[in-house]
Amino acid sequence: MQLQEITRFLEAKYPLQLQESYDNAGLIYGRPTQEIRGALVCLDVTEDIIEEALALQCNLIIAHHPIVFKGLKRLNGKNYVERIVETCIQKEIALYAIHTNLDNHIHGVNDRIAQHLGLENCRILRPMEAQLFKLEVYVPQTDFASLDNAILAAGAGQIGNYKNCHFRTIGTGTFEPNEHAQPHIGEAGKRESVEEYKLEYIVEASCVSKVLQAMRHTHPYEEVAYQLLPTQNVHPDRGAGLLGSLPEPMEPLDFLQMVKKKFNCGAIRYTKLLPQKIQKVALCGGAGSFLLPDAIRAKADIYLSADFKYHEFFDADEQLIIADIGHYESEQYTSELLAEQLTENFPNFAVRLTKLNTNPVNYL
Repeated sequence: MQLQEITRFLEAKYPLQLQESYDNAGLIYGRPTQEIRGALVCLDVTEDIIEEALALQCNLIIAHHPIVFKGLKRLNGKNYVERIVETCIQKEIALYAIHTNLDNHIHGVNDRIAQHLGLENCRILRPMEAQLFKLEVYVPQTDFASLDNAILAAGAGQIGNYKNCHFRTIGTGTFEPNEHAQPHIGEAGKRESVEEYKLEYIVEASCVSKVLQAMRHTHPYEEVAYQLLPTQNVHPDRGAGLLGSLPEPMEPLDFLQMVKKKFNCGAIRYTKLLPQKIQKVALCGGAGSFLLPDAIRAKADIYLSADFKYHEFFDADEQLIIADIGHYESEQYTSELLAEQLTENFPNFAVRLTKLNTNPVNYL
């Protein structure tokens, strides 16, 4: 199949608008119309991963971490990034990264960690703002159903676990077409009054364009009267980190030993163990020290993440336990998640899960 079929699926499920401003998720190298024989899914792109892709005859690598994070000014093969990009160009291997847009999705990286821990009643730890808009549009009552169906089908009206949501009020709209107009109702030079519905929808940022296109295509009026307004509402299913609960409380040391076994951690760095049992767990795959204040505000008993600096451990301040389980260890099941999603959607396409451990950190 063509590369664009795969990227469209991934970006519909995990929109690029969810990535952080510093990130470089998306298609890094490749042509949208390139024919793809198979995809290798991994956490990091290394030179060994390239060799594995070639051996498996995969000409697409889908990685969690972008191989190109900062701008490349030269391709002289002086470091592994330049060598990998050069090889991919020479061998025509496409490179795709799905990073913080996967981190910030309710069913992304953190959800997979929570599944392995058996957490229940999970929610986003720090929901994102500026991801929701309110669409207001006016339509004659006689044309309400067709417009409503088109707008909802395009993705509007999703509020948490509810779909097909809107609010409508009845009113009177007035207008006077000029001599250049081709009105659906009325005639030039005559002011008209029409019984209309005012329809209101919540629209996610990633589908605004699609919703507006559906609205304009379906609306009977030559000139559509509408407003699109940004809201301050946080998105309950988009954002950083996750908070959930264990089915039964556990002693802190028992919980840490379980985590060490399930995530095959070489070591866990943790703060002072507190007397209360562990039940409410906050977590963030990868570098997550920035979410510590959120975990404390949520009254979590423990916060699992990675890449804490020495002085940041003091910030636990005996309000919870910090457990640094390692960057690779916390995100290792990301590849598994992506491979499952791709295989389910493209059952006749070759999706390979890497067999290599790309963790650059070793433990003695």
